[in-house]
Amino acid sequence: MTVLVAGAAGFIGSHLCDFLLDQGCEVVGIDNLSTGNPANLDGALGRRGFRFIEHDIVEPLPDVGTVEQIYHLASPASPADFATMPLQILAAGSTGTRRLLDLAEQQGARLLLASTSEIYGDPQVHPQVESYWGNVDPIGPRSCYDEAKRFSEALLTAYRGHRGVDAVIIRIFNTYGPRMRPGDGRVLISFIAQALRGDQVTVFGDGDQTRSFCFVTDEVRGIAAAMASGQPGPFNIGNPVETTILDLARTVIDLVGSASEIVRVPLPPERVGDPTRRCPDITLARRGLGWEPSVALAEGIRMMIDDVRSRVGGTR
Repeated sequence: MTVLVAGAAGFIGSHLCDFLLDQGCEVVGIDNLSTGNPANLDGALGRRGFRFIEHDIVEPLPDVGTVEQIYHLASPASPADFATMPLQILAAGSTGTRRLLDLAEQQGARLLLASTSEIYGDPQVHPQVESYWGNVDPIGPRSCYDEAKRFSEALLTAYRGHRGVDAVIIRIFNTYGPRMRPGDGRVLISFIAQALRGDQVTVFGDGDQTRSFCFVTDEVRGIAAAMASGQPGPFNIGNPVETTILDLARTVIDLVGSASEIVRVPLPPERVGDPTRRCPDITLARRGLGWEPSVALAEGIRMMIDDVRSRVGGTR
Protein backbone atom coordinates (compact mmCIF):
# COMPACT_ATOMS: atom_id res chain seq x y z
CA MET A 1 0.00 0.00 0.00
CA THR A 2 1.19 3.53 -0.81
CA VAL A 3 0.29 6.24 1.69
CA LEU A 4 0.76 10.01 1.96
CA VAL A 5 1.64 11.55 5.32
CA ALA A 6 1.19 15.32 5.45
CA GLY A 7 3.17 16.78 8.34
CA ALA A 8 5.70 13.97 8.01
CA ALA A 9 8.60 15.78 9.69
CA GLY A 10 6.60 16.68 12.76
CA PHE A 11 6.70 14.94 16.12
CA ILE A 12 3.78 12.56 15.59
CA GLY A 13 4.05 12.50 11.80
CA SER A 14 7.62 11.20 11.82
CA HIS A 15 6.74 8.40 14.23
CA LEU A 16 3.77 7.53 12.01
CA CYS A 17 6.08 7.30 8.99
CA ASP A 18 8.33 4.86 10.87
CA PHE A 19 5.32 2.76 11.89
CA LEU A 20 3.92 2.60 8.36
CA LEU A 21 7.30 1.66 6.91
CA ASP A 22 7.52 -1.13 9.49
CA GLN A 23 4.14 -2.35 8.21
CA GLY A 24 5.57 -2.61 4.68
CA CYS A 25 3.90 0.51 3.26
CA GLU A 26 5.37 2.77 0.63
CA VAL A 27 5.33 6.20 2.28
CA VAL A 28 5.35 9.64 0.66
CA GLY A 29 6.04 12.27 3.31
CA ILE A 30 5.23 15.93 2.75
CA ASP A 31 6.07 18.85 5.04
CA ASN A 32 6.92 22.54 4.63
CA LEU A 33 9.33 22.32 7.61
CA SER A 34 7.87 25.43 9.26
CA THR A 35 7.77 23.52 12.56
CA GLY A 36 8.81 20.04 11.44
CA ASN A 37 12.41 18.94 11.93
CA PRO A 38 14.21 17.20 9.05
CA ALA A 39 16.24 15.25 11.64
CA ASN A 40 13.01 13.52 12.70
CA LEU A 41 13.09 11.74 9.34
CA ASP A 42 16.71 10.58 9.50
CA GLY A 43 15.62 6.99 10.05
CA ALA A 44 12.90 7.02 7.40
CA LEU A 45 15.11 8.64 4.75
CA GLY A 46 17.54 5.76 5.03
CA ARG A 47 14.86 3.17 4.33
CA ARG A 48 13.60 1.75 1.10
CA GLY A 49 10.05 2.80 0.31
CA PHE A 50 10.19 6.35 1.70
CA ARG A 51 10.11 9.55 -0.35
CA PHE A 52 10.06 13.06 1.06
CA ILE A 53 8.69 16.22 -0.60
CA GLU A 54 9.26 19.63 0.98
CA HIS A 55 6.03 21.47 0.25
CA ASP A 56 3.30 23.52 1.91
CA ILE A 57 -0.11 21.85 1.50
CA VAL A 58 -1.72 25.29 1.34
CA GLU A 59 -0.22 25.58 -2.16
CA PRO A 60 -1.32 23.37 -5.09
CA LEU A 61 -0.06 19.88 -4.40
CA PRO A 62 2.84 18.40 -6.37
CA ASP A 63 2.61 15.05 -8.10
CA VAL A 64 2.67 12.54 -5.24
CA GLY A 65 1.85 9.55 -7.40
CA THR A 66 -1.00 7.19 -6.66
CA VAL A 67 -1.84 6.83 -2.99
CA GLU A 68 -4.45 4.71 -1.24
CA GLN A 69 -4.41 6.44 2.14
CA ILE A 70 -3.81 10.06 3.20
CA TYR A 71 -2.91 11.03 6.77
CA HIS A 72 -3.45 14.74 7.42
CA LEU A 73 -1.27 15.81 10.36
CA ALA A 74 -0.04 19.05 8.81
CA SER A 75 -0.42 21.98 11.19
CA PRO A 76 1.64 23.87 13.74
CA ALA A 77 0.28 22.64 17.06
CA SER A 78 1.99 24.18 20.08
CA PRO A 79 1.05 27.21 22.22
CA ALA A 80 4.14 29.02 20.93
CA ASP A 81 2.84 28.54 17.38
CA PHE A 82 -0.59 29.91 18.28
CA ALA A 83 1.05 33.22 19.19
CA THR A 84 3.39 33.47 16.20
CA MET A 85 1.76 31.56 13.31
CA PRO A 86 -2.01 32.04 13.56
CA LEU A 87 -2.58 32.71 9.86
CA GLN A 88 -0.50 29.70 8.81
CA ILE A 89 -2.48 27.50 11.21
CA LEU A 90 -5.80 28.73 9.85
CA ALA A 91 -4.61 28.22 6.26
CA ALA A 92 -3.46 24.66 6.97
CA GLY A 93 -6.83 23.83 8.53
CA SER A 94 -8.86 25.33 5.69
CA THR A 95 -7.09 25.48 2.33
CA GLY A 96 -4.65 22.72 3.20
CA THR A 97 -7.40 20.37 4.35
CA ARG A 98 -9.40 21.06 1.21
CA ARG A 99 -6.44 20.30 -1.06
CA LEU A 100 -5.93 16.93 0.64
CA LEU A 101 -9.65 16.14 0.47
CA ASP A 102 -9.64 16.97 -3.25
CA LEU A 103 -6.71 14.59 -3.69
CA ALA A 104 -8.56 11.87 -1.77
CA GLU A 105 -11.60 12.37 -4.00
CA GLN A 106 -9.54 12.26 -7.19
CA GLN A 107 -7.68 9.10 -6.21
CA GLY A 108 -10.40 7.28 -4.30
CA ALA A 109 -8.13 7.28 -1.25
CA ARG A 110 -9.20 7.14 2.37
CA LEU A 111 -8.23 10.23 4.38
CA LEU A 112 -7.59 10.53 8.10
CA LEU A 113 -7.86 13.96 9.71
CA ALA A 114 -5.81 14.43 12.85
CA SER A 115 -8.09 16.76 14.77
CA THR A 116 -7.59 17.64 18.41
CA SER A 117 -9.03 17.68 21.90
CA GLU A 118 -8.81 21.47 21.59
CA ILE A 119 -12.12 21.38 19.71
CA TYR A 120 -13.74 20.73 23.12
CA GLY A 121 -12.34 24.03 24.42
CA ASP A 122 -12.53 24.45 28.20
CA PRO A 123 -14.92 21.53 28.59
CA GLN A 124 -18.04 21.52 30.72
CA VAL A 125 -18.41 17.76 30.19
CA HIS A 126 -15.85 15.48 31.80
CA PRO A 127 -14.37 13.22 30.63
CA GLN A 128 -14.85 14.41 27.08
CA VAL A 129 -16.98 12.24 24.79
CA GLU A 130 -17.09 12.57 21.02
CA SER A 131 -20.72 13.71 21.09
CA TYR A 132 -19.83 16.79 23.18
CA TRP A 133 -19.96 20.00 21.11
CA GLY A 134 -17.40 21.86 23.17
CA ASN A 135 -16.97 25.23 24.89
CA VAL A 136 -14.62 27.18 22.62
CA ASP A 137 -13.71 30.87 22.59
CA PRO A 138 -13.67 31.78 18.86
CA ILE A 139 -11.63 34.97 19.37
CA GLY A 140 -9.26 33.96 22.18
CA PRO A 141 -5.49 33.37 21.96
CA ARG A 142 -6.04 29.68 21.11
CA SER A 143 -8.80 30.30 18.59
CA CYS A 144 -6.62 30.00 15.48
CA TYR A 145 -5.93 26.35 16.28
CA ASP A 146 -9.28 25.45 17.85
CA GLU A 147 -11.32 26.89 15.01
CA ALA A 148 -8.99 25.62 12.28
CA LYS A 149 -9.54 22.08 13.49
CA ARG A 150 -13.28 22.57 13.95
CA PHE A 151 -13.50 23.88 10.39
CA SER A 152 -11.43 20.94 9.14
CA GLU A 153 -13.89 18.55 10.75
CA ALA A 154 -16.84 20.36 9.15
CA LEU A 155 -15.13 20.40 5.76
CA LEU A 156 -14.36 16.70 5.92
CA THR A 157 -17.94 15.95 6.93
CA ALA A 158 -19.23 17.89 3.91
CA TYR A 159 -16.87 16.10 1.52
CA ARG A 160 -17.90 12.76 2.97
CA GLY A 161 -21.61 13.53 2.80
CA HIS A 162 -21.78 15.36 -0.54
CA ARG A 163 -18.86 13.95 -2.52
CA GLY A 164 -18.57 10.47 -1.11
CA VAL A 165 -14.99 10.86 0.14
CA ASP A 166 -13.97 8.04 2.48
CA ALA A 167 -12.61 9.77 5.57
CA VAL A 168 -12.24 9.47 9.33
CA ILE A 169 -11.73 12.01 12.12
CA ILE A 170 -9.60 11.38 15.17
CA ARG A 171 -9.17 13.79 18.08
CA ILE A 172 -5.69 13.69 19.54
CA PHE A 173 -5.19 14.44 23.23
CA ASN A 174 -1.86 15.47 24.77
CA THR A 175 0.83 13.29 23.20
CA TYR A 176 4.44 13.06 24.34
CA GLY A 177 7.64 11.18 23.59
CA PRO A 178 10.94 11.44 21.73
CA ARG A 179 11.35 14.11 19.02
CA MET A 180 9.25 16.81 20.67
CA ARG A 181 10.60 20.30 20.02
CA PRO A 182 12.41 21.82 23.01
CA GLY A 183 11.03 25.26 23.74
CA ASP A 184 7.77 24.82 21.86
CA GLY A 185 5.72 25.64 24.94
CA ARG A 186 4.13 22.25 25.59
CA VAL A 187 4.17 21.39 29.24
CA LEU A 188 6.03 18.08 29.41
CA ILE A 189 8.96 19.02 27.17
CA SER A 190 9.25 22.31 29.07
CA PHE A 191 9.35 20.56 32.45
CA ILE A 192 11.94 18.01 31.30
CA ALA A 193 14.22 20.63 29.75
CA GLN A 194 14.03 22.80 32.89
CA ALA A 195 14.71 19.87 35.22
CA LEU A 196 17.65 18.64 33.14
CA ARG A 197 19.23 22.09 33.30
CA GLY A 198 18.57 22.34 37.02
CA ASP A 199 16.39 25.40 36.46
CA GLN A 200 13.19 26.19 38.30
CA VAL A 201 10.26 24.21 36.94
CA THR A 202 7.58 26.76 36.15
CA VAL A 203 3.95 25.81 36.67
CA PHE A 204 1.39 28.22 35.25
CA GLY A 205 -1.42 29.05 37.66
CA ASP A 206 -2.07 26.91 40.72
CA GLY A 207 -1.14 23.63 39.01
CA ASP A 208 -4.51 22.02 39.69
CA GLN A 209 -5.42 21.97 36.00
CA THR A 210 -5.30 18.46 34.54
CA ARG A 211 -4.13 16.78 31.36
CA SER A 212 -4.03 13.19 30.09
CA PHE A 213 -0.81 12.15 28.38
CA CYS A 214 -0.54 9.49 25.67
CA PHE A 215 2.86 8.15 24.62
CA VAL A 216 3.54 8.63 20.94
CA THR A 217 3.81 4.93 20.02
CA ASP A 218 0.37 4.35 21.54
CA GLU A 219 -0.97 7.39 19.67
CA VAL A 220 0.37 6.11 16.36
CA ARG A 221 -1.21 2.70 16.90
CA GLY A 222 -4.54 4.42 17.48
CA ILE A 223 -4.15 6.55 14.36
CA ALA A 224 -3.42 3.49 12.23
CA ALA A 225 -6.32 1.57 13.79
CA ALA A 226 -8.74 4.38 12.91
CA MET A 227 -7.49 4.45 9.32
CA ALA A 228 -7.84 0.68 8.99
CA SER A 229 -11.29 0.56 10.59
CA GLY A 230 -13.29 1.85 7.63
CA GLN A 231 -15.34 3.86 10.13
CA PRO A 232 -15.94 7.64 10.00
CA GLY A 233 -15.35 8.51 13.65
CA PRO A 234 -14.75 10.83 15.31
CA PHE A 235 -12.61 8.86 17.75
CA ASN A 236 -10.83 10.23 20.80
CA ILE A 237 -7.28 8.88 20.69
CA GLY A 238 -5.66 9.63 24.02
CA ASN A 239 -4.87 8.23 27.44
CA PRO A 240 -7.74 8.37 29.95
CA VAL A 241 -5.39 8.54 32.96
CA GLU A 242 -5.64 12.11 34.27
CA THR A 243 -2.92 13.95 36.20
CA THR A 244 -2.57 17.47 37.58
CA ILE A 245 0.15 19.70 36.18
CA LEU A 246 1.64 20.07 39.65
CA ASP A 247 1.90 16.29 40.07
CA LEU A 248 3.40 16.05 36.60
CA ALA A 249 6.12 18.55 37.56
CA ARG A 250 6.94 16.54 40.69
CA THR A 251 7.12 13.32 38.69
CA VAL A 252 9.49 14.83 36.11
CA ILE A 253 11.83 16.23 38.79
CA ASP A 254 11.91 12.87 40.54
CA LEU A 255 12.59 10.87 37.36
CA VAL A 256 15.30 13.29 36.19
CA GLY A 257 16.91 13.23 39.64
CA SER A 258 17.01 17.00 39.61
CA ALA A 259 17.32 19.51 42.44
CA SER A 260 14.97 21.86 40.60
CA GLU A 261 12.32 23.67 42.60
CA ILE A 262 8.73 24.16 41.43
CA VAL A 263 7.66 27.78 41.03
CA ARG A 264 4.10 28.85 40.29
CA VAL A 265 3.80 31.79 37.89
CA PRO A 266 0.79 33.68 36.53
CA LEU A 267 -0.64 32.61 33.20
CA PRO A 268 1.02 34.55 30.34
CA PRO A 269 -1.32 36.16 27.78
CA GLU A 270 -0.94 33.32 25.27
CA ARG A 271 -2.10 30.86 27.93
CA VAL A 272 -5.33 32.64 28.76
CA GLY A 273 -8.17 30.24 28.05
CA ASP A 274 -6.16 27.10 28.79
CA PRO A 275 -8.64 24.32 29.61
CA THR A 276 -8.81 23.55 33.32
CA ARG A 277 -9.46 19.83 32.75
CA ARG A 278 -8.67 17.55 29.86
CA CYS A 279 -9.35 13.82 29.77
CA PRO A 280 -10.72 11.64 26.96
CA ASP A 281 -13.48 9.10 27.14
CA ILE A 282 -12.09 6.37 24.85
CA THR A 283 -15.06 3.99 24.96
CA LEU A 284 -15.61 4.33 21.21
CA ALA A 285 -11.96 3.63 20.42
CA ARG A 286 -11.92 0.59 22.69
CA ARG A 287 -15.09 -0.85 21.18
CA GLY A 288 -14.76 0.29 17.57
CA LEU A 289 -11.02 0.06 17.05
CA GLY A 290 -9.90 -2.45 19.65
CA TRP A 291 -7.41 0.18 20.79
CA GLU A 292 -6.26 1.55 24.11
CA PRO A 293 -2.91 2.91 25.33
CA SER A 294 -0.42 0.63 27.08
CA VAL A 295 2.59 2.79 28.05
CA ALA A 296 2.45 4.05 31.64
CA LEU A 297 3.23 7.73 32.18
CA ALA A 298 6.40 7.18 34.24
CA GLU A 299 7.73 4.69 31.66
CA GLY A 300 7.09 7.09 28.81
CA ILE A 301 8.62 10.05 30.64
CA ARG A 302 11.81 8.06 31.26
CA MET A 303 12.14 7.40 27.52
CA MET A 304 11.48 11.04 26.76
CA ILE A 305 14.06 12.19 29.32
CA ASP A 306 16.69 10.00 27.65
CA ASP A 307 15.82 11.55 24.28
CA VAL A 308 15.91 15.15 25.51
CA ARG A 309 19.17 14.55 27.41
CA SER A 310 20.79 13.15 24.27
CA ARG A 311 19.81 16.28 22.30
CA VAL A 312 20.21 19.14 24.78
CA GLY A 313 22.27 17.69 27.63
CA GLY A 314 21.36 17.87 31.30
CA THR A 315 22.21 17.20 34.88
CA ARG A 316 22.84 13.47 34.61
